[in-house]
Amino acid sequence: MAASERLARLRDAVVGDEEPGFSLAVLAAAVAALVSLPLVALLVRASNYGLGHLVGLVTQTSSVDVLVNSLVLVFWVTLGCVLVGVPLAVLTVQTDLPGRRFWTVVAALPLVVPSYIGAFTFVSAFGPQGDLADALAVVGVERIPAIYGLHGTALVLVLFTYPYVFLTTRAALLSFDGTLVEAARTLNHSRWAAFKRVTVPQILPGVTAGALLAALYALSDFGTPSIMRYQVFTQQIYVAQRSLGVPEGYPALLSLQLLAVVAVVLALESRIGGNTSASYVSRGSRQPGRITLGAWKVPALAFCAAVAVLSLGVPLGVLAWWFADAGEAVFEFDPGVAWNSLKVAVAAAVAATLMALPVAGYAARSTSLFSTLTDRLTYVGYAVPGVVIGIALLYLSTEFAQSLYKTVPLLVFAYVVRFLPQAVGTVRSSVLQVDPKLTEAARTLGRSPFGAFRKVTLPLIAPGVAAGAALVFLTSMKELPATLLLSPIGFETLVSYIWLVRGAGSYGAAAIPALVLVGVSALSMVVILAQERYNG
Repeated sequence: MAASERLARLRDAVVGDEEPGFSLAVLAAAVAALVSLPLVALLVRASNYGLGHLVGLVTQTSSVDVLVNSLVLVFWVTLGCVLVGVPLAVLTVQTDLPGRRFWTVVAALPLVVPSYIGAFTFVSAFGPQGDLADALAVVGVERIPAIYGLHGTALVLVLFTYPYVFLTTRAALLSFDGTLVEAARTLNHSRWAAFKRVTVPQILPGVTAGALLAALYALSDFGTPSIMRYQVFTQQIYVAQRSLGVPEGYPALLSLQLLAVVAVVLALESRIGGNTSASYVSRGSRQPGRITLGAWKVPALAFCAAVAVLSLGVPLGVLAWWFADAGEAVFEFDPGVAWNSLKVAVAAAVAATLMALPVAGYAARSTSLFSTLTDRLTYVGYAVPGVVIGIALLYLSTEFAQSLYKTVPLLVFAYVVRFLPQAVGTVRSSVLQVDPKLTEAARTLGRSPFGAFRKVTLPLIAPGVAAGAALVFLTSMKELPATLLLSPIGFETLVSYIWLVRGAGSYGAAAIPALVLVGVSALSMVVILAQERYNG
């Protein structure tokens, strides 16, 4: 059963015949309209140009090249994430792999390393002037394979996005009924046949959900393709926005093309994920017996170790080396940069949480089409790459609100548009767990709707509200393209500082801010592990 269908059933069970008030619907609609503004601005911008102009830009060679490059990258990254994430999930849930708890945490941790920092470190270690090339030159190896281009970009993105597939697949494996596998075994199916015929259909929605996240990340990532010198939509849009002499409207048109590709990816996922005939048919919690690896333990451990070394050992080792080798450059870092990151991320978390409350409350308590529409509209920004949000807000501010152009409030609004769904999702889940009869009881005792919410509902949903705020805070800290496009002049954050010193080739100066960013990002894993309740 698809997640949306399960959510609808749960909502029907909770809501009953009682619909929320008109004021809550108005607030939710206002939030949905506000966060949809960037997309509307982009469409308005594109509509200013004639059809012939638009067709000419779409069909020119550079536009076709970035389209093909982006699609090829998405294919390889998605395939690579499935090939790495699914085996790791199976090994840590269904086998007798030694140290399964340890490998579960290790396999999830690469998600805390921003991919652009991973790309920095891989270029430093394996680039033509990197540490590996220097070490091999001593023993007579003059050239090593180039890390730049499609294969290097795909490798880095796979290593730092496969946890999406790992986590969703693992969650699916932990939730399905193991008696189905045992029933297949009693019908003389081998373990492999039972896995193929029973387990795979059960976990397919989880794999698809993770693959969708990996595909969208590959489409929206700007830093990694730029560092690995591979031209894709995001990199082309960013360069076009900052360059002189590009055709008028070219960045906006590229952004629309990118949105069209995102829409196709979402449609494909919907068709695959929407097939509920063979998935989640049982919600039992009994786990099947562990698969005995036997002689396969050594290859399985080697596979886990290889992934860990590449996705954690290389970036953390290189960052530590930069820190130790930086000398005086380490002390050039201004702590005010970290303070700036903290301020805008906290502001985004607070704003997103406040805006999520009416949307999540209305979506959880109403079964109307209007509530579904307002809920879905808040997710638009999450599917739109940060560079597109940045372009749209630059246009919006220059045309209609010049006082907001490249200001901190506009930057915070960009974060809210991008990451509001993280708060909406967690708050909505919490509201669904609260019995509406408790609120009704408070109303019968004379409380106003807001008073009943503050005294009854809010304390019960506080953990979900805090988790949503934490997720928005942590992802805002890492957002790169929107920060580069919208930050006020002279306003440096951790990500913009890292990007600046990386461009100047001063890797040592990037050591401290990169380690701070990775450390703060690691807090997101605490939130994820707390929510997932790993019991493997």
